[in-house]
Amino acid sequence: MSSPAEVPGVVQLPSRHSVVATIDRLEALLKQSGILVFARIDFSRDAGRVGLGMRPEQMLIFGNPKAGTPLMLASPAAGLDLPLKLLAWEAPGGAVWAAYNDPRYIVQRYALPAELAENLAAAVPLIERAVAE
Repeated sequence: MSSPAEVPGVVQLPSRHSVVATIDRLEALLKQSGILVFARIDFSRDAGRVGLGMRPEQMLIFGNPKAGTPLMLASPAAGLDLPLKLLAWEAPGGAVWAAYNDPRYIVQRYALPAELAENLAAAVPLIERAVAE
C-alpha cells in the first residue's frame, strides 16, 4: 500500500476497511463516546450527480462543543478547522486512506495554548480504532 503525499499538519492512516465502512465505524465509535456527528459528505456520490467519475471518498464532520468552543473563544479563526473532520478515500489500486488535522497542528496554526490540543485529542484513538480493527 503506497502512502499518499505528506501534508504538513495532516495525519494520514491506512484503513483496513472500505471508505464506507471506515466512516461507518468512526461514526458509531463517536456516537458511543458522546461526540456529535454533524454531517457526512459523500464526495464521489456528489461528483456522480454532475456526471463526473470519482473513486469513493467521504468526509465525516464531528466534534464536541465543550472541547472546540474554548479554541474558538481564544481564536475565532480556529473555526475554519473546527469541528474536526475525517476524510476517507480509495486510492488507485484500491487502498483506503483516512486523514485528519493533527490537533497539535490546529493549536499551533492559531497560536493557541498548547494544552488546548487535549480538547481535540479524544477523537484520535477513535479514529485509530476505526481504521485498524
